[in-house]
Amino acid sequence: MEAHILQLLSLVLVLLFAAQHALAIAIPSPRCQKQCGGVKIPYPFGVGLDCSLAPNFNVSCKDIELLDISLINGTIRFLNPISTSCYNRSSDKMEGPSWDFNLRGTPYMFSNVHNKFTVVGCNTFAYIADDANGLGYQSVCVSTCHNLSDIADGSCAGMGCCQTAIPKGMDLYYSGFAQGFNTSQIWNFSRCSYAVLMEAEAFNFSTAYITTTEFNDTSSGQVPVVVDWAIRNGSMPCEVAKQKKEGTYACLSDKSECVDSLNGPGYLCNCSKGYEGNPYLPDGCHDVDECKNSPCPSGGICHNTVGSYRRKLNQVKQEHFREHGGMILFERMRSERGIAFTVFSEAELIQATNNYDKSTIIGKGGHGTVYKGIAKGNMAVAIKRCALIDDRQKKEFGQEMVILSQINHKNIVKLLGCCLEVEVPMLVYEFIPNGTLFELIHGKNQVLQISFNTLLRIAHEAAEGLHFLHSYASPPIIHGDVKTANILLDENYMAKVSDFGASVLAPSNREQYVTMVQGTCGYLDPEYMQTCQLTEKSDVYSFGVILLEVLTGQEPLKLDETETQRSLSSKFLTSMKENNLDSILPSHIKGQESNELMRHCGTS
Repeated sequence: MEAHILQLLSLVLVLLFAAQHALAIAIPSPRCQKQCGGVKIPYPFGVGLDCSLAPNFNVSCKDIELLDISLINGTIRFLNPISTSCYNRSSDKMEGPSWDFNLRGTPYMFSNVHNKFTVVGCNTFAYIADDANGLGYQSVCVSTCHNLSDIADGSCAGMGCCQTAIPKGMDLYYSGFAQGFNTSQIWNFSRCSYAVLMEAEAFNFSTAYITTTEFNDTSSGQVPVVVDWAIRNGSMPCEVAKQKKEGTYACLSDKSECVDSLNGPGYLCNCSKGYEGNPYLPDGCHDVDECKNSPCPSGGICHNTVGSYRRKLNQVKQEHFREHGGMILFERMRSERGIAFTVFSEAELIQATNNYDKSTIIGKGGHGTVYKGIAKGNMAVAIKRCALIDDRQKKEFGQEMVILSQINHKNIVKLLGCCLEVEVPMLVYEFIPNGTLFELIHGKNQVLQISFNTLLRIAHEAAEGLHFLHSYASPPIIHGDVKTANILLDENYMAKVSDFGASVLAPSNREQYVTMVQGTCGYLDPEYMQTCQLTEKSDVYSFGVILLEVLTGQEPLKLDETETQRSLSSKFLTSMKENNLDSILPSHIKGQESNELMRHCGTS
């Protein structure tokens, strides 16, 4: 493991050194090295200071095992070390390291599309976050199994294996294993657990990963991870970069186009339609000969027209539409009355968000990024670009959209429509203007201006919304990620439960109960983490944590605290047991209400 850490440290030092140098366009010498271990190194990357676009695109053939560099996709694949936590018989605990990976200040971001945080093991709890103080993105993966009959090859849904998505814009992550789990009951068949951020498509769970060290051994302790790269000089989008062509604009071919990065600031260069090659070189883009790509039938004569080759974009969009259940959705919309629901095109949502400009981002997390947009009829909307979904969810997406579109409750954000002609569906909600309950409680000086009765009223309205989802929706809808950040506030500061999106319908059979952990650290139901059974009770527990936030003004989890002080729910239970509720209540709350009311709220 030490060798892996030294490799990563070397990589990070190279990247940080390179990040200190400004972009200066340079044409590589023909003598420059073109490969690393059989992997082609295309410009703007290069081996050596005079062979790349800029120092932060230098490639070291010794520090990491490079797998692939893609100009078209804007990605780099390399091997990432697996972290291991193994059973210590003397303490009956799993012991393993925590770690971090820092790409901050470089052109690279961890791909939210291609990677997932992956955990293998029994009775294993691992976390990933982009801030050591618990103020940013946080997610956990919990993997459990009581015996070998619980697990199956190819299934990574919480039993022996767990995967969770990461958000866009992540250039730094902290990760580790939660300590303190007693593993004495499973150590004889599962002594080690593993965690790693890795390329999702490169992973296929095997039961042998539980009973042996095969997962770590067969991959030499490393697995593929994908980073998105872009020209991030000064964080310029395309429109700004084009205006500053002299010496800094990277799209040198006259047959190239600038495309804004979809993960973080900056841009990429593509050859224009009908051309292919390397857009970062002056003569890098050349005509695609359609006669070679689509030869004529025997006896026919093919004539190539310069620049005429087109990708079958419309066919791809139609395939995505069918794959996500678009035809099912249309049929139900025709047959059922009273469905006010719009199927948006990708072009409409691009226009609504100014091509997903970063200034329109109003929220992001493990499930996707949310943008504010102006849609048809000059209507303000919130557009959610979802993270990856699995094959089962794709098949059921259209059906679930029909059900979700019919939910109409004053304390639930209204789903207005969706876009299905893209790889991962996008959801369109009504726009709620006054932020979240989290911001209201934890924002600077905000809590001092809010009466306790107002906070309770907002919490009560959120409870009404959840009760509707559980009791009156058919089939019932389980939220799965109840937290103050998902309770929005309208112009009158009325609560609106949000982010109950797709794939949250109550499961119809036991197999569907076994699912990956979807919630947020600090709000997760302990029983859910042990059984991986997502039920209405999981939402109820999370709502209880919201009440504690309202009562105490404290955040539900602080990773920088000691183990006994990290969890707000644990601190509250301790104070109740010691009859010392005053110790965690803020002074302005204690001054407004009686201890009897506080105690009642905390135990309800």
